[in-house]
Amino acid sequence: MFTIYIYVLDTLADWELGHVTSELNSGRFFKKAAQPVSIKMVSHSKEPINTMGGLTIVPDCLIDDIIISEKNMLLLPGADTWNDPIHHNIIGKASEFLSLGATVCAICGATAALANFSLLDERPHTSNGLGFLEMVSPSYKGQNFYIDEPSTADNNLITASSTGSLLWAKQIIEHLDVFQSDTLDFWYKYFSTGKSEYFFALMQTLPSSTIN
Repeated sequence: MFTIYIYVLDTLADWELGHVTSELNSGRFFKKAAQPVSIKMVSHSKEPINTMGGLTIVPDCLIDDIIISEKNMLLLPGADTWNDPIHHNIIGKASEFLSLGATVCAICGATAALANFSLLDERPHTSNGLGFLEMVSPSYKGQNFYIDEPSTADNNLITASSTGSLLWAKQIIEHLDVFQSDTLDFWYKYFSTGKSEYFFALMQTLPSSTIN
């Protein structure tokens, strides 16, 4: 089983997680024999957090409860509160994940948090723009590794800009290998274009029992 730890913090940009959490939680497009996925909301305390969209999330566990394993994954969403020192512990945990070969996925403001701890200095990555990282992370030295794309995957690090949540979700799902490749291809084409032919092509990749 994969355990996906999602760090939740006040002002969390809830829409950035929508595609990836709904697909991993529902498993509606999973291939046969795909490993089950457990999603755990983790935070620095058990107190409820309020997202940017006004939703309330109650964490499932604390940072100290995280089990670091190559089969587990840490997701860091965007938020306006990443500069608060209270979040330093989760970035330390992200560093442990990366060192072990476990996967860290960061989007929007979370990429700046990684940059502030020099975790992007020698790894291909993206963000809301090179100028954004240079502005909000004075210690950032990863300019030569910056990739100007909405989302980019490099081994066990998947990073995205605030506009790259759909591609970020695709790359996370691909890394976990829980979709058939054609299912994932048509899923991405449908949600990125809205063309109905891709929806029907997506449905055709699924077992008949799933469609019924």
